[in-house]
Amino acid sequence: MSVARVYVGIGSNIERERHIRAAVAGLRERFGELDLSRVYQSRAVGFDGDDFYNMVAGFEARDDVHQVAVALQQIEDANGRRRDGPRFSSRTLDIDLLLYDDLIINDGQLQLPRDEILQNSFVLLPLAEIAPRRIHPVTGKALAEHARAMLSGDALVPVEIDLSSA
Repeated sequence: MSVARVYVGIGSNIERERHIRAAVAGLRERFGELDLSRVYQSRAVGFDGDDFYNMVAGFEARDDVHQVAVALQQIEDANGRRRDGPRFSSRTLDIDLLLYDDLIINDGQLQLPRDEILQNSFVLLPLAEIAPRRIHPVTGKALAEHARAMLSGDALVPVEIDLSSA
């Protein structure tokens, strides 16, 4: 079985530090060693709510893309993620599958690469921080190049959280 390079976006705006730490711990337990971006604070998008903490984690996975997606949902669910509210709302934990190798898919359940990579600085900038030379499978450009083009006045504030023991 081959090994895939996977990148996920992690976000929380309810008990943010606790849930970010829990996500990292859950990902480490399930997938092993992680590459972690810094944690950033950003405004809620699509609704009025508390600011989010966001970050990106990268890891190697032997599971197929659908198994990875299920594992991410299980980590969310274990941290009180509710799926019965509005799409844009406060959440304990959101773990989005951003990239799975160079897979391009949009089957109604999964979309890879996620559109949010090129739409939101709180996704792209931490992703480019840990994988600057990674090529976006649709655009053919390096993530660092996309990040430079996006750098505008977006208010991303780095937050110090020690995740080494998470």
